[in-house]
Amino acid sequence: MNEELETMTRDWLARIAGAGDLAALEAERVAALGKQGAVTALLKTLGGMSPEERQVRGPAIHGLREAVTAAIAARKTALDDAELERRLASETIDVTLPVDSGARGTVHPVSQVMDELAEIFADLGFAVATGPEIEDQWHNFTALNMPETHPARAMHDTFYLRAGEGEEAKVLRTHTSPVQIRTMQSQEPPIRIIAPGRTYRSDSDATHTPMFHQVEGLVIDRGIHMGHLKWTLETFLKAYFERDDIVLRLRPSYFPFTEPSAEVDVGYTIQNGRRVLGGSERWMELLGSGMVHPRVIAACGLDPDEWQGFAFGCGIDRLAMLKYGMDDLRAFFDGDVRWLKHYGFGALDVPTLSGGVSA
Repeated sequence: MNEELETMTRDWLARIAGAGDLAALEAERVAALGKQGAVTALLKTLGGMSPEERQVRGPAIHGLREAVTAAIAARKTALDDAELERRLASETIDVTLPVDSGARGTVHPVSQVMDELAEIFADLGFAVATGPEIEDQWHNFTALNMPETHPARAMHDTFYLRAGEGEEAKVLRTHTSPVQIRTMQSQEPPIRIIAPGRTYRSDSDATHTPMFHQVEGLVIDRGIHMGHLKWTLETFLKAYFERDDIVLRLRPSYFPFTEPSAEVDVGYTIQNGRRVLGGSERWMELLGSGMVHPRVIAACGLDPDEWQGFAFGCGIDRLAMLKYGMDDLRAFFDGDVRWLKHYGFGALDVPTLSGGVSA
């Protein structure tokens, strides 16, 4: 019987070695190891044998199956390698041909809105100013008329960095107002700047994130008053939302770095269940503003009796949500490519006032 199994083994190995392609090899595998295969039939006979017979013939039959299985695997590898060599030899790519697949990247809505803001305010004579995101407490708080006891310095609002021995702890800036301070210290008036950038506060929900984007504006000149502020904001918002029916309402408020201070509401209507800016049917708070506090001007080395100014600030992420119909601020930072493909902007589209800032 062992001689018969040895003969079967030689025959099957020869048939497998002679398989000319993967289809022929698969046919041999089914014939040997399939449900009705010859080797499978031998394995089924083990159940009817006596223990003594099974002890003698079992290893030989299992050896046949293992030999056939190993031969099939080896032959398949050889056939795959031969096919790959054939394809590599026959297929060529002309790398000198020009390829133009078009721009596939998309611009994040926050980047788009920053470009729109820069374009609008450049037309109004404003420059873009930047500053460090890790700030000392003087620039972030003290120079902005926020003493050490001010609640804005509380640990539950501000990210403090670990300080070395004898050093004051630095903070992740809670607003871009320190850029205004640094600009007033380094430039002679008149000053007209916007300061867009990342800011950090300890808060997280559908409309707040620990890191968000903010833009602030600053004007320092002689004879500046609230009328200049209101006109600037109206002009900016009409250009940004690309609507002439934008209506603003200024409400008295309090900010430590402005006096007087005003919350700015924008009018909107409800259309098909969605909020649409324009008109004065309802009101929504949009940004904060006011005349720069004389103490802030004095802290920067300027004479508040000679120089006056106004400042305003708004969340860039909020502006994007209102203009482009986004409901959840957290999606801005999830890194979901599907979201970016839906809300993103063409990589080569540049906002212009003539073509539309959201073109």
